[in-house]
This record gives sequence, structure tokens and C-alpha cells, in this order.
Amino acid sequence: MSELNSEQRNLLSSFALVEEYIFSETPSFEKMLHEVIEACRLAIIDIEEPMEKAECLINELYVSQLFLDNERNVWPVVAQKISSAVEYKLMAPVLKAAIVQAIVNACDMEAEIVFVPEKVMVRIICDDIYSIIFEPVSGESLNWQQLDDRLGELDGDPTQTFLAPMEVKSILVEYLTSLKNSLIREVQFDKALKCVDLLLALRPDDPFERRDRGFLLHQLDCFKVAYDDYQFFVKECPQDPAAQLLKLQLDKITISDTVLH
Repeated sequence: MSELNSEQRNLLSSFALVEEYIFSETPSFEKMLHEVIEACRLAIIDIEEPMEKAECLINELYVSQLFLDNERNVWPVVAQKISSAVEYKLMAPVLKAAIVQAIVNACDMEAEIVFVPEKVMVRIICDDIYSIIFEPVSGESLNWQQLDDRLGELDGDPTQTFLAPMEVKSILVEYLTSLKNSLIREVQFDKALKCVDLLLALRPDDPFERRDRGFLLHQLDCFKVAYDDYQFFVKECPQDPAAQLLKLQLDKITISDTVLH
């Protein structure tokens, strides 16, 4: 876990470590990513003005390199794995933010991942005054009014709000949660359970992760541990509608013939 808590600049390497742990295979994406980076470098090579260079880079990436995509409610597992995501140009939002950040940084520009309610976004820093904040899936940038409106959802004066880069831990939680949900939808419960294990290592005793672990263990016929996780969730979140429903179902769980995992 300590290997994952590194700087944002090494974020894609952390994602690769997660992928290797979850899928028991080493992702191979460097060659494909290198080709995209070289095309982007070539597109901006003669541009000096920072804002123009950033805009040209975004255009090259999302139009010429076919990164442009539409938002969707659910993302398949192939969109959560680095190699297949880059190959098919189908990337879930948090993973795409990390990929875009890596490409921008490799082009000798500075990119950060930021949270703008309610989305993870990418910020390219042009100079001490100007930056471009854009949505990683579509590449669409926010204007000042849109940014003010979104920051207005935060506590305090939005004009005084400093939009700090996201902590690596927070980005990993977002990525693992998205990957977990994709794996559950595709009934890959054993791999989803690995995601929950990592999430609980990052956020010990989070009741919602304990609930999800209980669900996954239940699906994998490990009833005894599932029962304990369910009980923990019900105890910690008694007002949650899901907890109230789950409490009614706990007596129906058979806790004999336990399968250990």
C-alpha cells in the first residue's frame, strides 16, 4: 500500500500496480502511450505562448488522437484497465484523468487532477495566472462562470476558494470505487473483493465498504464474515435505508458451512 501513496506525477504507475494486484497481470501500455505523446509533442513544438500551447495540446489529444468521448452512467471493466482503455480509446473518467495528466506532463507542461463538484477534472497550468480546467471524458473546458457556479457548492466564499490538487489517496479511492462498481456489474466478485480490500486499507472500517465487502463475501458463499460486515454496517449507519432493509434480512443468512477467503 505504501507504494501507492506517491506523488500525483507517478499516479499512472500507482494505477498500474492496482491493476496488477486486481487482475494478476502486468499492464502493457507504454508503447501505445508513447505514440500518443510523440504526436502531441509534434503538434505543439512550434508554439511558444502557454495558453495557446495548452489549447492545441487538448485539441490534438481529443480530436486527432480520438480521446473525445461522451459521458455515460456506467463504464465497462475494459474502460478501467490502462492497456485496453488506451487501445480502444474507451476510458472511465478517473483513469482517463490520470492518463491525460501523464501525457500532458510528458509534453513538458504541468497538469494536475482536481475535484470540481461533482467531478474529477484535469487542470493544465499555463503560467502563474492562467490555467485550463477541463472534463477528462469530453475534453470540454470550464469557463469562469461555470467554475464559480461549481465552487459555489463548497463552503465559504467561492472567490476565495483555492482549488488544490487532489491528494493521491483521494484519487485512488475514486478509481478503486469506479473499478469495483464495474467489476460488480460484470459479476467478477472475486476481483471486486480485492478492490474493497484496498479501499479498506485506505479507509479502515468505512461502513459502506464493509457493507460492500459483506455483499461480495455473501456472493462468494462466505456467509459468516459477510454476516459480521453486514452487522457492522447496520450498527454504524442505523438511519440508512439500506441498513434498515438489511437488518430485516440478516436473520435469513445461514452462517454455518463457512467458506474461508
